[in-house]
Amino acid sequence: MRKRTIALSIILVGMLVVPSLSTASLWISPKNDLTLKTVREQRLRDIQNHFPIITPPGLYHTYDEMTALLQGLATNHSDIVSVTSIGKTYEGRDLWMVKLSDNVNQQENEPELLFMGAHHGNEKPSYEVLIYFIQYMIEHYENNSAGEVQDAINNTQIYVLPMVNPDGVEAGTRKNRVPNHGSFGFQTEITSLGVDLNRNYGYRWLRLFLLPFLYFRSTSYFDNSDSYRGKRPFSENETQAIRLFVDTHNITISISYHTYGELILYPWGYTLIPTKDNSVFVSIGENISNINHYLLAQSINLYPTLGDTCDWMYGTQGVLAYTIELGDSFAPSDPDVLQEMYLLHTNVNLYVCQRAQLL
Repeated sequence: MRKRTIALSIILVGMLVVPSLSTASLWISPKNDLTLKTVREQRLRDIQNHFPIITPPGLYHTYDEMTALLQGLATNHSDIVSVTSIGKTYEGRDLWMVKLSDNVNQQENEPELLFMGAHHGNEKPSYEVLIYFIQYMIEHYENNSAGEVQDAINNTQIYVLPMVNPDGVEAGTRKNRVPNHGSFGFQTEITSLGVDLNRNYGYRWLRLFLLPFLYFRSTSYFDNSDSYRGKRPFSENETQAIRLFVDTHNITISISYHTYGELILYPWGYTLIPTKDNSVFVSIGENISNINHYLLAQSINLYPTLGDTCDWMYGTQGVLAYTIELGDSFAPSDPDVLQEMYLLHTNVNLYVCQRAQLL
């Protein structure tokens, strides 16, 4: 999702005090009288001194590299980590869901959180930020070196799906790799590949037929479009798997990571009317903004969307669902930029784990 000027009403971020994270935290109070350059230098020193990023040879993990890493973590840390497949893609890749919990093989009466990345396969930091988060949580829990990590793993159930669209990740494409047979599925020959998974969720999906002039720029009938929504709601293996998972869990807060734009977005994406939980969305969102210094806005203020993850999760399950658009490019190549991004959003994830316990 590209960064755009937000032309409609914008929610201004207040100076709220975020609960203190660990001594390794990169969050710095907005009241701190430091220049942005000094703040970034301090953040990078904190990262390098505490938990440096370990990058694969290509800077970003391939699907196979991620699979091997996650399975190794589950084997070596089976007391707090499990890895299960919640489904398979068109090309046969498993959708790996990681669970972090002190009683990882039990379903407890605790808040459940869901973090997702790579709905769009070309947005590589969106899954790397979650691979880093998983490793960070394991490292600090077992070393007993960060109280927030202990609290999160002991008192919540954390689910992480780093790659929603592994076929797209491997191909370097926004959409998945399912063959299309014309925009409405009536042709015998393959006309294009792929569905935009973040337009395939079944909430307000039919509004494109009713108000096409409003949504045509961000949601498409046409299979050769990057925002092609598929033949029907939940037509894709990946979105079907997520629907089943969410329907069988009591998710409290969810974050879906994307690139790029440095934005924090919340429902609705299909209408300007605020949700009944707008004040809660804004309160949590402002605290997230105080950590990552991103702009907070209702999703439609970027552009109208239909069939996206957050509207569906909130509209059908009441999940406090956010989209975070990371950074200012699809796939940064500067390791220092990535280090800062990953630890900042590990702190974001820790904050929402704390906040979920108060809901």
